[in-house]
Amino acid sequence: MNQITEDFEPQIVAFCCRYCAYAAADLAGSSRIQYPPNVKIVLLPCSGKVDELYLLKAFEAGADGVYVAGCLEGTCHFLTGNLRAKKRVQYVKSLLDEVGIGGERLEMYNLSSAEGQRFAEIAREMTERIRALGPSPLN
Repeated sequence: MNQITEDFEPQIVAFCCRYCAYAAADLAGSSRIQYPPNVKIVLLPCSGKVDELYLLKAFEAGADGVYVAGCLEGTCHFLTGNLRAKKRVQYVKSLLDEVGIGGERLEMYNLSSAEGQRFAEIAREMTERIRALGPSPLN
């Protein structure tokens, strides 16, 4: 390993729905569950409001990894918002593969508001995944 990858701390953006994922992040914080500080949370009214451009702009702005976190499938407060988000994430993953950034830098997760521990696990999982991949080719 070279010095650059040894010292590399990935910047990760997490687009979180208000009702489940953001509430889970809040629960993780109030329960003092540790997760990497390099995960920056963007609050959305619903994961279905995430647009392909938001995901691409996050990479353009310097993110090494991005994830969308929404309600559990079948329990979206806006009925199918998380299913729309899942389709958008899959589409952008294919775009990232095509342009050489790598679709594995983007992921979709589903969790409930009571899963603060799971939110922290996801943050750690994404951090380790992106750390192994190295810096984004855009950076």
